[in-house]
Amino acid sequence: MTEPNSLYENVIYRCVVGSRAYGLEEDASDTDWRGIYLPPADRHWSLSGVPEQLENPEAQECYWELQKFLVLALKANPTILECLYTPLVEFATPLADELLAMRSIFLSRLVYQTYNGYVRSQFEKLVHDLHVRGEIRWKHAMHLLRLLLAGATALREGHVPVRVKEHRTALLSIRRGESSWSDIDAWRLRLHTEFEEAYRTTSLPERPDYGRADAFLIHARRSAL
Repeated sequence: MTEPNSLYENVIYRCVVGSRAYGLEEDASDTDWRGIYLPPADRHWSLSGVPEQLENPEAQECYWELQKFLVLALKANPTILECLYTPLVEFATPLADELLAMRSIFLSRLVYQTYNGYVRSQFEKLVHDLHVRGEIRWKHAMHLLRLLLAGATALREGHVPVRVKEHRTALLSIRRGESSWSDIDAWRLRLHTEFEEAYRTTSLPERPDYGRADAFLIHARRSAL
């Protein structure tokens, strides 16, 4: 029987996400690797099955099994979409290149629902921290704003921006605790208005292309025979 560790040999896509991909890294920043693995057919069909993801916390890496990755992408999971749009791709097989070439099929109006859910959840935690601890978690506030920026752009332009570019200085100032909560919340409200307007006017479809995603999965499974 194939040992679980050997499944790392079946990684078909490896990329960098997190602060280094966003352009928000500092000297002490970790490097976070994410990606996809495609298990061999006999292992996938066996009683032992395959894990939905391979994780190595010490190495800051995680690889999703292809089907799990596609399901999350179809739900517009922000982390998964960032994997598809990150500028820092370290390794991609021809099969992974096919997936990157069709990444736009995962963008739909569900971006609004998913990103909005993450933002609202994070905002509630920030408010709770402010009331209980008297201080917010600055890094979490930074990422809340970054998600709003990314979500609005995805809805307006049909791609997921990973690098923050012109917002780098302002976001890093927030992470360092150099901005007041009132200024952060005011920016949040402005961005949320832009996010709502982007959703109202978006040309993205109601739902992602499940058919093409399913056809790609079958194609990939056959290649693993």
